[in-house]
Amino acid sequence: MTGGTPTLSNDQDLGARFHDLMEVVVRWLPFGLCRVIAPSLLGFALINGFTFGVDLLLLTLFRSGLGLPVPLAFTIAYVLAFGLSFVLNRALNFRSHAPVGPQAGLYAVAILINYLAFILGVGSALTEIGLQYHLSRIVAGACEAAFMYSVMRWVIFRDARP
Repeated sequence: MTGGTPTLSNDQDLGARFHDLMEVVVRWLPFGLCRVIAPSLLGFALINGFTFGVDLLLLTLFRSGLGLPVPLAFTIAYVLAFGLSFVLNRALNFRSHAPVGPQAGLYAVAILINYLAFILGVGSALTEIGLQYHLSRIVAGACEAAFMYSVMRWVIFRDARP
């Protein structure tokens, strides 16, 4: 704050620092990867790696701890983790200032498509054919990462600064 007027909100300041850190890390990537990997891709990977860990933790709690059926455990863990992903990516990674309502609507459509195709489709199918449910979720997570980054960068948070 300067003179009682904030220059940046805490979220904006934190988002700017996060983006600056991603730019620094990308510049240090070996093998010319700095020309290929956008700072937002690295930020997405870090944020979604974290929220994927939250997803697996919740999945374990709901499936092994509470004994919920796999599709229900996948669903609850997925919705909670992706809510966290939306908030963190919007504020820190893409630093979007567009109205949150339309973005949340687009995000809901994207996660519904992602959920049906990858979580229930790939994840449940792999579990049904005998793959352990954590491994099924990891395979499904690899598929969803490419889809969700693309949708978040070029559709949902398209107002974000490059």
